[in-house]
Amino acid sequence: MIAGSNVVYRKPKSSSAPGPRAKQISPSIRGDSHLYVVEKCWSVNVVHADCTVTLVARKGKQDQVPADDPNLRQATWLERLLYRRRFPNLEIESAG
Repeated sequence: MIAGSNVVYRKPKSSSAPGPRAKQISPSIRGDSHLYVVEKCWSVNVVHADCTVTLVARKGKQDQVPADDPNLRQATWLERLLYRRRFPNLEIESAG
């Protein structure tokens, strides 16, 4: 991963009413809620020496995940074009 690159993170979630961007929706074991995945359009802010990356969302929310997380992948050129408003514009920080 390179700082500044656009990525898509498939975030697992659970709620009683999944939103419109929810994918792979399935009922939970007890049936009171649903398990699903939401694709988050984030940008890599910092690549750390311990093989983790800090991701930042369009509105400034940050999350740190392992660089080899199977739910994290580079955005395709088509996703970068179609979802360009969902990716943040960053000023890159130096790695620390």
